Amino acid sequence: MSEEVQENNSETPQLAPGLAMALNPEEFTDESNRRRGPDPLASLRNWTPRTRLGNMVMNGEIISYEQALESGFPIREVEIVDALIPGLEDDVLSVNMIQRMTDSGRRVRFNVLCAVGNGDGYIGISVCKGKEVASTIQKAINKAKLSLIPVMRGNGSWESSEGPGNSIPFKVTGRSGSTRITLLPAPSGKGLVIGDYGRRVLKLAGITDVWCRSAGQTRSTINFARATYNALQQLNQTKVSEEDISRLHITKGRKI
Repeated sequence: MSEEVQENNSETPQLAPGLAMALNPEEFTDESNRRRGPDPLASLRNWTPRTRLGNMVMNGEIISYEQALESGFPIREVEIVDALIPGLEDDVLSVNMIQRMTDSGRRVRFNVLCAVGNGDGYIGISVCKGKEVASTIQKAINKAKLSLIPVMRGNGSWESSEGPGNSIPFKVTGRSGSTRITLLPAPSGKGLVIGDYGRRVLKLAGITDVWCRSAGQTRSTINFARATYNALQQLNQTKVSEEDISRLHITKGRKI
């Protein structure tokens, strides 16, 4: 009996969540897979890895995005992100039409700003240009998935009571062009006190409470969203001691 159990365990290795959903679609409801654009699970079923990290994910050696980051290998395939973090939400922040007059006539292209996140500690943003709207949006989504970063969250507001929170641990500033966005910790229940495009970026990142100060040309949609993203990126580049991590209840990435 023990030999049979060992054989069964060896035949069913542990897989990444997205691969498990793609190989066993009957275990999941149709409502959970409804989304815009092509189904990422369909691409996972026909996925042939082209990188070393992709082969490790396919073989079950890496089953979480945190392990992929710790491996040190660059993430160059969108299927890796779909396999490790299934159910990513995408938000098309802006679609602008760009017209250029050439010798052959008027040339029309589209500029798409897209943000991708899981609502629990990961966010990515990208800007892409193309001739068609649908293909450019999909290109921007794929590029945003490859630029995912973990978000540092904590309870850094002096107005909050002791305990964990979904704000930021300390003040941070991000800049893009002439736009400067300063994010400050806010107490629980305050909400996202920031412009619309910054609010949509922070919502995808899993931050629910924050104060904001802005300066420069804040009417630029791309610069405002990028400045918010750069501010979250600055959090990861700040050295934090173990004492501050426990005092401010800092978490980085998903709350496991």
